[in-house]
Amino acid sequence: MNTKLSLGAAAALTAAGILGFATFGMAESENTRATDTAVTVAADRQMTIWRDPSCGCCDAYAEYMEGEGYHVTRIDDRNFDKRSVDVGVPEQGLGCHLAEVDGYYISGLVPAEIIQRLTTERPEIIGITLPGMPNNAPGMAGKSGTLKTYAFGGDEISVYSNE
Repeated sequence: MNTKLSLGAAAALTAAGILGFATFGMAESENTRATDTAVTVAADRQMTIWRDPSCGCCDAYAEYMEGEGYHVTRIDDRNFDKRSVDVGVPEQGLGCHLAEVDGYYISGLVPAEIIQRLTTERPEIIGITLPGMPNNAPGMAGKSGTLKTYAFGGDEISVYSNE
């Protein structure tokens, strides 16, 4: 009978230990997941977009950027154009929304590879813009053709990319 009692007690302790370990492991996993998310989304992969809430191409663009590995925060702002000019985007070069990535402003539907180059090269500019809503830009219907992106900073405007 002592053997049965001892085996029963050992089984109960083992079960309690496994349950306690599993619970601890789950809590640790949840904390790790939250921390991993914060760590894995580097500054050059975090994007905030100020956009007109009724602009479907801005939503399509945000989804495109998420597909390219960016964490996108959308902010409805009917006055994104005023915000754009206030941060330095030339009025004649406004895109359909304003974004910020890693300290740079991006106006319009700029392709992910150009933004990645911007955050890697880190030129001394305020940002880049793809004026208007070109049919072949990400978030629009077309897929081929070149896109001319401009760099801006202070009073200077220059071609950043013509691809």
